[in-house]
Amino acid sequence: MASVISVSLDRRHRFSKERAERIALITGEGVEGDAHRGVTVKHRSRVRADPSQPNLRQVHLIHAELFAELATKGFAVAPGDIGENITTEGIDLLALPTGARLSIGGAVIEITGLRNPCIQLDRFQDGLMQAVLDRDADGRLIRKAGIMGIVIEGGQISIGDRIDVELPAAPHRPLEKV
Repeated sequence: MASVISVSLDRRHRFSKERAERIALITGEGVEGDAHRGVTVKHRSRVRADPSQPNLRQVHLIHAELFAELATKGFAVAPGDIGENITTEGIDLLALPTGARLSIGGAVIEITGLRNPCIQLDRFQDGLMQAVLDRDADGRLIRKAGIMGIVIEGGQISIGDRIDVELPAAPHRPLEKV
């Protein structure tokens, strides 16, 4: 069963987020009390490019299985450390198609795409950015630093909440960086 193992938020624009017992998601905006909440972009690089563009990165999710993989490479990463709001277990987030919906607690999140790893990962731990990148059998880049989504239905999300997936109508579009 897919579930939430940690939730995090931060009111300031810092790389890591503080863990909490629960978070509240606001429809069309993101995580209440988080610096990235908003209808329009809040990530600094995107604000500089065009502050009026829609915020497709309201909620950041990472699978805990990534932390175990990183540990085998010598990295110590815990929930919230690399900026995610929701840490999951038992679900292959990276295999979800664009537009998949996750029902978690009382909220619904629509997946918009992949987090594009940035240099801040190396500032957290040297070499971490490269460690969250890989190549598939055809040489295509695989970004493992989590997925991003928007809040379709607001509600509370707590540690231990079950995650249910609703796939969009076929044909499915693979996740791309947002």
